[in-house]
Amino acid sequence: MLTIDLSEFPTLRTERLILRRLTTADADALFAMRSDPRVMRHIGRPQASTRQDALDLIDRIETNLVANEGITWGMTTHGNDTVIGTIGYYRLKLEHHLGEIGYMLHPDHWGKGLMSEALDACVSHGFAKLGFHRIEGITDPANGASRKLLERSGFVHEATLQENYYWNGVFMDSCIYRRLVGD
Repeated sequence: MLTIDLSEFPTLRTERLILRRLTTADADALFAMRSDPRVMRHIGRPQASTRQDALDLIDRIETNLVANEGITWGMTTHGNDTVIGTIGYYRLKLEHHLGEIGYMLHPDHWGKGLMSEALDACVSHGFAKLGFHRIEGITDPANGASRKLLERSGFVHEATLQENYYWNGVFMDSCIYRRLVGD
């Protein structure tokens, strides 16, 4: 089984981004994203209704980090420490050397290629530093932007699972994408 040690949080840097640890000071920025229906449209999670929802999420992210069960980075741009998005491995299957990656970005920053930079950095880190053999991205089939992002970053569409999860009274489908360490 793969073992990982997340006790030293890795800050990742790209041409335009700094991916860093989230803190409670990021609650307002996280709330702005998680309460925006455009951001949450394809994410099968409740939309944030209070700042406390964002603080609770930061607490869950930190708890998972301390337990070596996941890692999430806050995305900032060089010269501005305000979080504009998040990306991370929130579902790990260490017995299979697998991490599932998830991400979100504030709509003011859509279409600029920032998430491609962040995804490439996190995938490289996942293979080189965390030791994953396989990284999965699972998305709503209707989320064309996410599907294109994964494909541009070298992910392969493996399957579309029919009605595999229940959200807001509806059975929903999921597109499964993967990248292998040798891809």
